[in-house]
This record gives sequence, structure tokens and C-alpha cells, in this order.
Amino acid sequence: MALRVEEPLIFTKSSTPAAKANYERWERSHRLSLMLIKAHISQNIRGSIPNSNKVKAYMKAIDEQFISSDKPLANTLMKRLSSMTFDKSRIAREHIMEMRDIAAKLKFFEVDMSEPFLVHFILNSLPAKYGLYKISYNTHKDKWSINKLLTMCVQEEEKLKHETPESVNLATHNKRNAKKKKSVHIKKKGTFDKDVCRFCNKKRHWKKDCLKYKK
Repeated sequence: MALRVEEPLIFTKSSTPAAKANYERWERSHRLSLMLIKAHISQNIRGSIPNSNKVKAYMKAIDEQFISSDKPLANTLMKRLSSMTFDKSRIAREHIMEMRDIAAKLKFFEVDMSEPFLVHFILNSLPAKYGLYKISYNTHKDKWSINKLLTMCVQEEEKLKHETPESVNLATHNKRNAKKKKSVHIKKKGTFDKDVCRFCNKKRHWKKDCLKYKK
């Protein structure tokens, strides 16, 4: 209502009940419209728009802001999207959804990106442990949707989480076995050396039992 109807005159004591009710309806519509618009604007963009308590004036300020800055902002978003890489600071779902959100913002600036192209972008941003997905995507003719890629990556991430402890335990177990074998080998070698007569240098008897030594 506030966007379609001009602001009515502020009611006074002499105003009719109908005029008072009409103004209250308009004022409520105006307040909700302004709140809704501000809630759907990104925080980093909202800070650069001059504030206004009139919804039409605020929308005009938004238009002026994007007319003058849409190209630099679109360029910034493109650079951010093309340089994004997935790291261990967050989960796969967050990474993919952020890239999808950036693509949606670019569409607002008339930089339209097809879904297969965005899937390709996201796959290139993933680490080597998702290499099988990259190979599968490049060798098959079927096109993936963002939702399909998201589901696959989340499943793979959960699989890797469950496999990692087993791999660590197996490696630790192998190291311990290797140390035990080494210590046994050293012990046997030491015993063998001590079983040599230090007088005649022959094996299988001690110096005190050596016949040549006793002569």
C-alpha cells in the first residue's frame, strides 16, 4: 500500500474516523515495507546507502547507489568467486552455498552464470580428496545440478571423517609392530655376540669354559 498510495494527510482531532483509519493502515504498511527492504539488503551494501525513514526515498537511494557502483561491485564478486578455494575452516555445505549465493548476486548485476558453469567453478575450488568427482564430471556427459553436487560432497565429507580415525589407528599399529620387530632383532643380535669366546673367538661357549684357555 505504501508503495502504491501517496502518504495521506496526518489526521487531526477534526479528522473523521475513516480518515484516521486510512492513515493508520498506510503508516503500518509504510513501516513494514521499509523494514522488509532493509532486511533483504546485505549488511555490507546497506552501510553505503543513505538512511531514510521514507520508503520511496530509500528505494531511490538504492537505485542511485547501484547505478554508480554496480560494475565495480560485480567485478569484486567475480574476482571473489574465481579465487575461492575450500579449506578446513568450514564444511563443504557452507563453501558450496556461499559460491551459489555469490552467483545469485552476480545475476542481479546482469552477470548471468549457467548452472553447469557454476558446478565447474565449484569443482575446481575443491581439494584433491574430491578428485574422483572431478574425473567423473569431466568424463560423463550428464550435467550435475548444484543440489546434486552439494549432496555428493556432503556425503563424501562424512565418509572421509569416518575413515580418518581408522587410518590413523592402522598407521600407529604398524609403527608399533615395526618397533617391536626391531627391538627383538637387536636383542637376538646382542645375545649372539655374547655367546662367542673372547679367548679363541669361537662360538657356542664362553671364555671360562674354553679348553684352550684352561690349558
